[in-house]
Parts: sequence; structure tokens; C-alpha cells
Amino acid sequence: MRLGFLACAFLLPSAVTAQVAFEDHSTALPPHVYSGGWEHFVGGGVAVFDCNRDGLPEIFAAGGTAPAQLFLNRGGMAFEPGDLPEMTGVTGAYALDIDADGWRDLFVLRVGPNRVLRGGPDCAFTEATEDFGIDPGNAWSTAFTAWWSEGDARPTLFVGNYVDRSDPEGPFEACDTHQILIPRAEDGYDSAPFGPGYCTLSALAARDARGRMTLRLSNDRHYYVRGGYEQMFDLTENRFLGAEDGWPQVSLWGMGIASRDLNGDGRDEVMLTSMGDQLLQIAQEDGTYAAAPFAQGTYAQRPHLGDDGRPSTGWHAEFGDVDNDGRADLFLAKGNVDQMPGNAMKDPNNLLMQQSDGRFTEVSIAAGVATTARSRGAAMADLDGDGRLDLVVVNRRAPMELYRNVTPETGNWLAIDPRDRASVFAVGAEVTVITDGARQVQQRVVGGGHAGGGALPLHFGLGEARDAKIEIRDASGVLRVSRKVAANQTLRIDLSPSQ
Repeated sequence: MRLGFLACAFLLPSAVTAQVAFEDHSTALPPHVYSGGWEHFVGGGVAVFDCNRDGLPEIFAAGGTAPAQLFLNRGGMAFEPGDLPEMTGVTGAYALDIDADGWRDLFVLRVGPNRVLRGGPDCAFTEATEDFGIDPGNAWSTAFTAWWSEGDARPTLFVGNYVDRSDPEGPFEACDTHQILIPRAEDGYDSAPFGPGYCTLSALAARDARGRMTLRLSNDRHYYVRGGYEQMFDLTENRFLGAEDGWPQVSLWGMGIASRDLNGDGRDEVMLTSMGDQLLQIAQEDGTYAAAPFAQGTYAQRPHLGDDGRPSTGWHAEFGDVDNDGRADLFLAKGNVDQMPGNAMKDPNNLLMQQSDGRFTEVSIAAGVATTARSRGAAMADLDGDGRLDLVVVNRRAPMELYRNVTPETGNWLAIDPRDRASVFAVGAEVTVITDGARQVQQRVVGGGHAGGGALPLHFGLGEARDAKIEIRDASGVLRVSRKVAANQTLRIDLSPSQ
């Protein structure tokens, strides 16, 4: 393990001290519950993105056997129902611009044929699966990620499937094969199987600790039982990594993935949610990963209310700077699968605040977000445009939750929204923010989380800094932007060569 990780404060902006606080605005959402039987024990994702270009993110929530819903953001934490084609059986969704028209589309994961909705002005969504030439499949889809290969105008799409429902020997040891959708030169997509599948619940295409584009799959050992493990696939060499690459076989009840550089070295750490231990993997200088020390405070293996000693069940994980002190914090959505007696029944969500020494401290009770519903998907996003990250949580068989961040005396901030010609929203770009010698680095990705997440400007807390130098590299690693900017604004930045 890299020494000194817990003493990395010198890499981070000067801190501001704030008591984290959220207000419950759940009643501002129209009623919504993620419901259903065993096929909806998993899923319950939420996609948060701006679908009408007003600067305020909308919310798409999976419904399971209930209809999926779109909530339009009217400002001031007020939401109203939007129009969608009626869809049930939805496990999650991810927003991305498939046809490069400047409007984000939705890839909707389902139990059964998946669906693709074309986005347009005023959050108008229309059925486009056939128009885009996408094979919808007919599996139990639970994971998704996408990336733009060099020279492609449209993204490659990865769909992760869970248990093969048609296998008469299932459900145990009956994990389904995945699907990869590759854009044709002119129009449409070719569909191909991808495997082996080990019941994947989260997927993320991003640069790994080596700086190479890889496809990371987090898998649920509950159904693969034996013989499976976490997977990493090198997208350049088209092969799975193994022990010879420093990639050990790790088996866990993989539910969600979160990726963020926590110490400014340009290599993302990776959080993997599970039953029991939540595993934070620290990126090493040699391109491998090591488990975080227990003292880092990220394992969150049991409920922190003190009334249940059984293991927790983690689902969605997301890094975000809640108090804008320049240090990424961590939200974990928790909840029993359904009625599993070996795991905690009332399993509070975690809000772990990163301290100046790199350790994380639990604050969800004081912050007001330690609810004990069976949480699944979630998203941290600035929903009201005040520069503070708010929170939305989807629950199984319980109402959605919406929280406004009202933390006083937070630090300064920046939100960076890079755009380019190939993917419009510059998926694969890397943004570095430098303040007083401190560095923060984020990749723009599509994927990860548990069945959904945000497609938003990249948010950076700046602490006490009133300005920052920003550097933006495109997906190929070419430096396109390097300049100083003032704090407390959202910047849309064109990565064309003239910038």
C-alpha cells in the first residue's frame, strides 16, 4: 500500500469548517416508489441531468413494476411530473448524448427489452431504440456504461445483465451474458455478447490506475456463488486483466462503483459497495490497487445507529464535496435486499466526510440523511443552483427522498462542463483544478453507481480559494484548456483546438 495516504492534506485546498446540514424536501417530489418482486430486489436507479438547458437538473427515477417517472426541476427545490412514454419493469437509466445533437438521451435498463429515449427541447423524450439501430435484448439488465472509441462519432454501449431468468437450473450459478453495442461506420449498432458474466450490478469505463481505459465490472457473488470475481477489461488490448497484471481475484457482493481521485495524484481511487465491508481500493504508483486501511473509515460495514450489529448492505456510492472544502466526501445508499435475516433490516445511509488527514467521518445523523428505508439508487447534484450538492435517494417499497444542502459557511466552488465535437459532452475528458498548489482531478464518465447517477458539470469545492487554474485534457489526453478562472460559477468550456 502506498505509504502516507492518510497524511495527504498538503495536496488539498485550505479547509473551511462547516456543520453539514440537509433539509428534507421529499414532499416536493410527486409520489414515487420503486416496487416489485425478486426481479426488483436490485436496481432502483436514478438519472440526474439537465434536459431543457435551464441549468437546473431534472430527475428520472426507475419504478420497477410501477411506471418510471421524470421530474422537471422548476427551481427552489420544486418539481413537477414530466412526460415520458409509459415504461414499467425499469431497473435504472443513464443519460448520454448518443446522436450528438446536443440533447442528452436516456438508455433505460429493464427486466425485458431495454429502451432508448431520444432527448429534445423542453425535456421531450421519444422512443428511439429502433431509430438508433439498437438491439434491445430481452434480459434482466442491471448495469450500463459507455465510451467513445477514437474516431467514432457515436458511443460504444455496454449493457450488464444479471441472472438468466430462463435458466431452469437457476437462479444460482445462472449469471447471464452481457451485451456490447458497437457503432457501425454509417448508421446503427452491431450487437455482440460479452462475457463471462458474473451477475454484474455496476459497470464503469474509465482510466484506471495505469492511465488506461478499462471496463470495470462489479459482480454479485450471491448468484455466481463460486468461480466468479470482480473484473477489469483493458479496452485497448481487448482482454481481461489477471494476476500477471497485478489484478488479484476479489470476490464480493458487488452492488455499485464510485471513482474519484482522493489525493490529487491523477489516479482514481475506487469504492465498491457490498454486503458487509464497503471496499475502497487505493490506486498505487505502479498502476495496481490496494485495499484502504481500516483507519480510513470507509468500510461502513455495520449500521452506525448502534441498534443492530448485523452487516450492512451497500448499493449506490458517490463521491462529492458536500461542504466545498476541497475534499471529496462519500455518500452510501444502504438497505436490506428484502428480508435477509443475516443482514441489518434498518440500515441507515452513510454520509462520510473526508477530513484533512484523508480519514472519513460519519455525519449522516447530524446532517439529517440517516434514513433507514431500503435505499437503492441515489445522486448528489446541485439541484437549486446555489453551488452546494443536494441529494436524491430512491427507495425500494418506500417513497423517494429529496434533501436540500443547507450547510452554512461552505467553501467556494467551481462547476466545469467540458464539451467537444465528437461526444458533445466530452465523455472521457479529464479536468484538473489547481488552487495554491493543491490539485483535484476528475474524469467525465458515463456509468458506475447503482443503476444510475448524474450526468452533470463536474463539481469542485475550492475551500477558501477565490480563483483557480483549470486544465482540461480531451479523451485522447491532449491538453486543450489551461487558464485561470474565478470561483463560484459554472463554466461551459469548448475543447476545440482553438481554445
